[in-house]
Amino acid sequence: MDPTGFLSIIAGIARLGGKRDTRKVRFTFVGDDRDSSPPAPEGRAPWERPISRISHEPRSPSSAPVPPASSPPASSPPASGRKVPEPTAKSADSETPSGKFNRLGKRSSRKSDSVSVADLVDKMADDEPPAETPSVRAWPSRPDVDDPTEKIDPITDSTPPPVSPPPVVALPEAVGTPTDDRPVLTRLAMSKVRRQKRLRNIGRGFVSLVAVLALALTGMVWGYLRSTDQGFAQVAALDLDSTDVVDAAGQYGDETYLIVGTDTRTGASGEVGAGTVADAEGARSDTVMLVNIPADRSRVVAVSFPRDLDVVRPECEGFDNSTNTYTGEMYPSADGDKLNATYALGGPKCLVKTIQKISGLKISHFVGMDFAGFESMVDEVGGVEVCTPQPLVDYELGTVLATAGEQRIDGRTALNYVRARNVESEGNGDYGRIKRQQRFLSSLLRSALSNKVLLDPGKLNGFVGAFTSDTFVENVKTKDLVTLGRSLQNVDAGAVTFLTIPTSGTNDWGNEIPIDDAIAVIFSAIINDEPLPGEERQDPPPSAEPSIQPTAPLLAVDPTTVSIQVSNASEMVGMAATASSELSTYGFQILDVGNFVGTAKQTVVRFSEGQESEAATVASAIPGAVIEQAQGLDSIVEVVLGSDYPGYTTAPTAFGEPIEATRVQGSTEGAPLPEDLSFTNAADDTCA
Repeated sequence: MDPTGFLSIIAGIARLGGKRDTRKVRFTFVGDDRDSSPPAPEGRAPWERPISRISHEPRSPSSAPVPPASSPPASSPPASGRKVPEPTAKSADSETPSGKFNRLGKRSSRKSDSVSVADLVDKMADDEPPAETPSVRAWPSRPDVDDPTEKIDPITDSTPPPVSPPPVVALPEAVGTPTDDRPVLTRLAMSKVRRQKRLRNIGRGFVSLVAVLALALTGMVWGYLRSTDQGFAQVAALDLDSTDVVDAAGQYGDETYLIVGTDTRTGASGEVGAGTVADAEGARSDTVMLVNIPADRSRVVAVSFPRDLDVVRPECEGFDNSTNTYTGEMYPSADGDKLNATYALGGPKCLVKTIQKISGLKISHFVGMDFAGFESMVDEVGGVEVCTPQPLVDYELGTVLATAGEQRIDGRTALNYVRARNVESEGNGDYGRIKRQQRFLSSLLRSALSNKVLLDPGKLNGFVGAFTSDTFVENVKTKDLVTLGRSLQNVDAGAVTFLTIPTSGTNDWGNEIPIDDAIAVIFSAIINDEPLPGEERQDPPPSAEPSIQPTAPLLAVDPTTVSIQVSNASEMVGMAATASSELSTYGFQILDVGNFVGTAKQTVVRFSEGQESEAATVASAIPGAVIEQAQGLDSIVEVVLGSDYPGYTTAPTAFGEPIEATRVQGSTEGAPLPEDLSFTNAADDTCA
């Protein structure tokens, strides 16, 4: 029921009694905790009565009851409306006749001081003070009302910034022994301390000075190398991804330079005797030399190519010699072209492709030089010593050397010395000129690599400056040249060999006819680092015998992944063609069929490192064949058919199955170098 309605009923009852009281009375009803007064702010609502008012604090049986912290006023009864009776003695008449419990099993009613509503109204009407209520256990007080929320003004443009507290700075702690506790030093000890301090300061100053000098020297060297590198004219020439390179992995670390001396008729070269544009437009490769230096720097091999060598010109892009640029016009390949005409048409790119096809060497550097640069280089080293057994007279250039014997010549004379090709006393045209060029370069190399040049900053700077001023290069830097020169200082002159491409006369167009088999043998010896004629190389130090290690069994591979070259080393004609036809039926890829250059004691399957399983798979298809590791084959497996070849093949071992192959060494030998091979050793200083 609504408390307001109930109060109205109470007021009506009071009026019936004829008595009124204007005082405000607060009623607490039994079983109802609701309060008619408004709730305290942020306090518990009147109807939120606690679940239990019984204290659960443990008590000791012997301890006395703890009195309440505070007791409510006498005029305010508990919210429950029940009064706690005071302990009284039990009387006999306080129980029902039936004893302690009535017949319904309920506890009998006790006398209590509970006040009914009518009695309460009567007491209020008579202005009687309320009956004294016994003390009861204190109720838990309501929580205090929080203070009102602080009002914060909004932040505007005029609001001052918040003041940050000053940073906390940690003061350093004192370390070491306090000054007052230190022992007093004697005059000798103080002198020793001052001397150590002075030496320490001198050492620091010296280190600082060395660091400054090293930094300055490094900057000077870097600036020098940068300035000289900028003096090189760059030109596109190299073809590093060419398929004509033989055993590219085996040539790793080698340095191969293609050096070209041009006889362009323009500029300074025309002024020093090259001629005029009217004589020959463009440029010619007057000197072509391929220089190979192996990775261990144990020797130097320079191969000279005759300028009129008959070659197969590849497809080339046109080249403008006056600007050292390519025109974009493409020219088809052609047979029977001269080597120097190849350069005149397609420039450095076309020449590099041609030489790379002939040699199989990977050309990694290109250097082109005209006559003016050659003359300056000779003058910078102070001239070059040459020797001639008789006066040198050319009917086009005139008298080059008026006297015979040893003599030092300057740049202008040296230029005519290496260019003269119409000397009657020599009678062999271009080969006499090549021989003089090789002797001259041997002497120039000895002068350039001597301590008089490499350890003389003035001469070295002049030589490098002359080299860079009139050259056009690709993949050539001053630092690399200096490093290469330093590494070659330990190479004996006897380990520097000059060779000439062998030819067999001229054809109808005046081209020198190359001897292909001999040329292949020469470059095979260079690639495989085999001895060359006239070479005086120091014997390498004996290497420790390799320990025998267990090898994994060989497994057959898929025949379709094996590329084969079949070579006939027997006297039976057509054997290679027959064998290659049979091998192709099993899936092997046949690349080439021909004759073997050299001799073979038996039928051998040759392979390069890493191709042993492929070679064993091929050998399993040829009865009696053995395998042998060789160089220069790259990923190709070569089948060399000897005199013991049975004339038939069988199916190879199935893919993935183990193979037992017989491995031999030295069963095949390459063709020997030509006996009449022209060569010059740099250590040979005889006058010839």
